[in-house]
Amino acid sequence: MSLSKSSLSLLLFILSISTIALSDGLNLTASHSADKLKQIPSLNRAAAAVEVNSPVFRPAVEHIFSLNLLSSFPGDLEISDYCRELLNIFGQRYVAYVSCLVPAARPVTVCQKCFSAFGSLRGAYANLSSESGPGNVSCSESLLRGDRLMVVNQLNSSMEELWLNAACDNCVTKGLQRLTDDMLYFMNTLNQTDDCFDKYRQGNHTELCKNCKNTYQGLNELYGRMEKNQTLCIDIEDSMNMTRRLWSKYYNCTVPREETVPVIAVSSFMLFLPIIFYLSSFLHSEQKKRKLIHPKRAKSYTSLMNIQDKLG
Repeated sequence: MSLSKSSLSLLLFILSISTIALSDGLNLTASHSADKLKQIPSLNRAAAAVEVNSPVFRPAVEHIFSLNLLSSFPGDLEISDYCRELLNIFGQRYVAYVSCLVPAARPVTVCQKCFSAFGSLRGAYANLSSESGPGNVSCSESLLRGDRLMVVNQLNSSMEELWLNAACDNCVTKGLQRLTDDMLYFMNTLNQTDDCFDKYRQGNHTELCKNCKNTYQGLNELYGRMEKNQTLCIDIEDSMNMTRRLWSKYYNCTVPREETVPVIAVSSFMLFLPIIFYLSSFLHSEQKKRKLIHPKRAKSYTSLMNIQDKLG
């Protein structure tokens, strides 16, 4: 009995030692494999490239490999060096134009300061959209209509829309070479008005209103003619609005308008026109009523009444 117990105890002891040795071997193998993987730098970089918090790819263990979505395409699907160079030129001129627009946003000087940069950008886009190039190479299909987003088209359309809304074509010559003569003349008159304001702004504003009245009136009249001829752009509109605010709100100046009397006269006439109409209608109707009883008919009626009395 004691021998059998001793044998059972020995067997259990041997099994426990085997289990411990087996678990240690597995741990040693796993740690050795992990150390081997850490020694491979390319695998470490690949594992770091995979985003751990990806909503699509959520592995249960540490990342080792990554998916390369930017695989190389066949040569016939890549854009040519010529088109890539045109794209780079467009990008540089786009940045230059935007860099000009931002400082010109307030006060608005978009047309007079950025027309040259806009002309360069428009020329770069024209080269991209051209159907012909060296060796009959066309970049319009691959760069402008090659995908649903059409980034280049979107960027160019936004700049064209801004230029159109600013009405800069009214202040810049065709070909975007220089400012128009009307624009230059307005800027000169505006500068004269500003110089007058600067001369008298430190003193009594009453002197400013008196001495700068003629210059300010001349600027207003010029603006009115340009508005009538549709030669205004956003630069002129914004500068005129600022000048008017300075004159009326900041300096508290007023200018009597010569057309006030004719406007009042016309308004008064239009106000009394219905009264005149009804009064004339009433007098005309009364005159008709008087003419209804003619003297001859009245005499004949009297004679007829006398005859009837005699017969009766």
